Amino acid sequence: MDTETKKKVLRQISYGLYVMTATAGEEMAAATVTWLSQASFDPPLVMVAVRNGSHLHALVDRARAFAINIVGQGQADMAAAFFRPSRVENSRISGYAFDRGPETGAPLLVDLPAWFEARVTDMVARGDHTVYVAEVVEVGLRNPAAKPLELSNTDWSYGG
Repeated sequence: MDTETKKKVLRQISYGLYVMTATAGEEMAAATVTWLSQASFDPPLVMVAVRNGSHLHALVDRARAFAINIVGQGQADMAAAFFRPSRVENSRISGYAFDRGPETGAPLLVDLPAWFEARVTDMVARGDHTVYVAEVVEVGLRNPAAKPLELSNTDWSYGG
């Protein structure tokens, strides 16, 4: 397989930008993720890939739950803030205000248009990411008019 062609082809898969959060005990973590999709209507399942060895991965493994905060168009700066390891200071995570999720306690970023919480049901640990399958247990919509930010509408790429 040609490596350059593989990269170009796999980068044709469309992705949104999301800030995934988790909490276990007093620890919190957040990271921008792109490899996420709905996987079932009934029950409502999603699947998301998280880089092995990250703090977020460790907390999802411990908590068996997480939240996804959907990044809206015009909010690329928020997505970029979570490319680096997150820090919690003064009731903010990586500088952004959050509420605690009602079902999981995971941070819900108040400036982003929508969120959901999910509990892990299955996982596939293979390669450099772990794929978590999780059941959506709560949802919230702060800005129904917002459109999600897609990776293809930025200068960033993650794939290939």
